[in-house]
Amino acid sequence: METPAPGSAEMPRQFPKLNISEVDEQVRLLAEKVFAKVLREEDSKDALSLFTVPEDCPIGQKEAKERELQKELEEQKSVETAKRKKSFKMIRSQSLSLQMPTQQDWKGPPTASPVMSPTTPVLPGTTSQPTPVPYAMPEFQRVTISGDYCAGITVEDYEQAAKSLAKALMIREKYARLAYHRFPRTTAQYLGHRRVDTTPPEEGLPDFHPPPLPQEDPYCLDNAPPNLGYLVRMQGGILFVYDNKKMLEHQEPHSLPYPDLETYTVDMSHILALITDGPTKTYCHRRLNFLESKFSLHEMLNEMSEFKELKSNPHRDFYNVRKVDTHIHAAACMNQKHLLRFIKHTYQTEPDRTVAEKRGRKITLRQVFDSLHMDPYDLTVDSLDVHAGRQTFHRFDKFNSKYNPVGASELRDLYLKTENYLGGEYFARMVKEVARELEESKYQYSEPRLSIYGRSPEEWPNLARWFIQHKVYSPNMRWIIQVPRIYDIFRAKKLLPSFGKMLENIFLPLFEATINPQDHQELHLFLKYVTGFDSVDDESKHSDHMFSDKSPSPDIWTSEQNPPYSYYLYYMYANIMVLNNLRRRSKSFWDKIIIKKDLKEMIFERQMLLRSGWRSDMRPYAMSSASCLMP
Repeated sequence: METPAPGSAEMPRQFPKLNISEVDEQVRLLAEKVFAKVLREEDSKDALSLFTVPEDCPIGQKEAKERELQKELEEQKSVETAKRKKSFKMIRSQSLSLQMPTQQDWKGPPTASPVMSPTTPVLPGTTSQPTPVPYAMPEFQRVTISGDYCAGITVEDYEQAAKSLAKALMIREKYARLAYHRFPRTTAQYLGHRRVDTTPPEEGLPDFHPPPLPQEDPYCLDNAPPNLGYLVRMQGGILFVYDNKKMLEHQEPHSLPYPDLETYTVDMSHILALITDGPTKTYCHRRLNFLESKFSLHEMLNEMSEFKELKSNPHRDFYNVRKVDTHIHAAACMNQKHLLRFIKHTYQTEPDRTVAEKRGRKITLRQVFDSLHMDPYDLTVDSLDVHAGRQTFHRFDKFNSKYNPVGASELRDLYLKTENYLGGEYFARMVKEVARELEESKYQYSEPRLSIYGRSPEEWPNLARWFIQHKVYSPNMRWIIQVPRIYDIFRAKKLLPSFGKMLENIFLPLFEATINPQDHQELHLFLKYVTGFDSVDDESKHSDHMFSDKSPSPDIWTSEQNPPYSYYLYYMYANIMVLNNLRRRSKSFWDKIIIKKDLKEMIFERQMLLRSGWRSDMRPYAMSSASCLMP
């Protein structure tokens, strides 16, 4: 990357910058061949579709099995294979020790043994703690596979597949740690990590804002922390934070880490090469079939035991266990009957309300429907046509059209948008109705998605203003921001000069609200209820450009061609990582300011009390509390 960090001092990273070795260079070349092959197959797929032979051809399967059997017989005669099998047996015995049940589990009594339930936390002010109540644990029948390495493939292929999969898991763990995501503990144990339980819990965990208490106002703008006064500039598609103008002139940014571009592209090449590796695909296919069969066997043996345990659990069934819908657009959070009922209700109660303006002319709700030559009274769920059925599978164009009620974009702008003549009032009312239903059900939660396109930096303030003005907060909702990958459309319409400007419109308002919350109080408040980002578009589309460290930076990507998916992901990931580190550091800085402010106020109150003739024997507990905070 040409501009990973401006200035002479390079930005510190959470993992060292890789030097591309010969192996990595070969992997990169293989990934480019894979990418070129996919493009050729995509071009010739339609022309050769009539003459394509199915992959499950019986003759081909028989020949492949004969070749694998012959290869396995030859390997069984070699001494090297015997040594490998012996080492694999030792490794498998060690891995089985992590998941094998204890002797008590195998030799326990046939009846269920009582197990102590988790302890109940003691509330402040209570004197006694309730004793844990034992509950019965069912004794399931377990299935164990013993013998050789149980791969169903040759030893050489098994070794190659194991190394490739371990490499992929380590790459996943690295990027999960950088994004403050929790990595599965069991997987970390199998990867050979020794410090799984010794890592401090505050180092690698995300920092979520707690929900407001019932007596607190979720829209209060008075408790915004003070401004930090930092400066932010984008260089090479990544935002950098500076203390002041002097630091900006000397190009000395804050040490906020982000992933190195060379490291990212090398890791991506390893994953692309892994996708086309024959032994790895064979092993994964057999492994998935094996796990599916093993689960079916477990289900057959223990179905009644699980059903008995489910029925014996009081006050828990499908309707009163907590469920979270994590993938639903806010414009689709209501069902089609709800949307139809709301449209009819607004037309019956306020038909003469001005809801739009076109070329300086005010348009009422009645005139909107008259222009579409329809009467809302005649609308039905079928004519509304907003249900995404099987006909939308693998058809992104049909899926998008389902967001237009009756196929009319005018109704989508009126009822399902946050920016319109009404300020998104109808949309907010429907979202609040859905939120009330979630709150009444008590155990249902949702994570609706709102879109930020990157056309203008004003999108963020407008979205935060819509959220606060219409009071859309709900304790059963958190929000995810989705970024559609439609730069090519904006560039063709001359709305954006480069891809770097789109990134700046998406992330710069977030940095400014984090650094100067007093100047952006609404956005600072809204970000407390945002949990993440997503990148959305038609994943079946292929790009002609393969992302590498030689790709043009976002500042000079001015063509009308859309960047590839991996290009979007890297620059979104890098900026989100810098933003998360900035917010964590800002939070600790604000906490110190609050502690110092409270300390000064208490010292000042103590001095005023002493001047007014207050004696320490009057309020000994107050005196002791003030004196313990003295420096």
